[in-house]
Amino acid sequence: MREAGKIAGGARALAASLCKPGVSMLDIDRKVYAYITHHKATPSFLNYGGFPNSVCISINDVVIHGIPSERKLKEGDIVSIDVGAKFKGFHGDCAETVAVGEISDEAKKLIEVTKQSFFEGLKMAKTGNRLGDISNAIGTYAESFGYGVVDKYVGHGVGRELHEDPPVPNFGRPGRGIRLRDGLALAIEPMINAGTRDVYVDDDKWTVHTADGKLSAHYENTVVIMGDEPIITTIVE
Repeated sequence: MREAGKIAGGARALAASLCKPGVSMLDIDRKVYAYITHHKATPSFLNYGGFPNSVCISINDVVIHGIPSERKLKEGDIVSIDVGAKFKGFHGDCAETVAVGEISDEAKKLIEVTKQSFFEGLKMAKTGNRLGDISNAIGTYAESFGYGVVDKYVGHGVGRELHEDPPVPNFGRPGRGIRLRDGLALAIEPMINAGTRDVYVDDDKWTVHTADGKLSAHYENTVVIMGDEPIITTIVE
């Protein structure tokens, strides 16, 4: 899990560094594929459920599952990079939203709050707590800024399969859900909208947009519960 997470985190960092004006989504996808395979791993997303690429690239009002195309990034875009890697039978899964050049103050705040909402949830990722404690901490923090917390899509368990039980919502009541135990691996991933929480899926059956066309941000890491100090496998120092 540590090695898979390290590779996924490295691929995320590479993709983020490539998010500059004039770079195409497919250029990023190709370089992510090369990075993951160079490290003797397999892109978790490639052909998963029919997804055609190695990385999800979601721009501006796209929440998740954006399919890379020849579209070139432009100044002011915000880009959500979501990538996974499978290494020796285990997966690492992670995401983040990054700026392309100079972006609006509104976009900066959304990105910052979304990332921090993950870390608010992480504070509750301790052995003996309930899953709902994580979910509530994420949602309460994001909603305190007036943002919409996506409820149609949630985080998940991760390990030998990319998506495992339990589901990990970004909203909910504390003290509910399964009790957290050592070794439980979770992909915790706030998906936060600047406006409504409502979303819709494009005709391609993958691309998820905000219902009101406002911006969305995404932040995710693979986290292993371990006492009071959870292990984040996908953050590369």
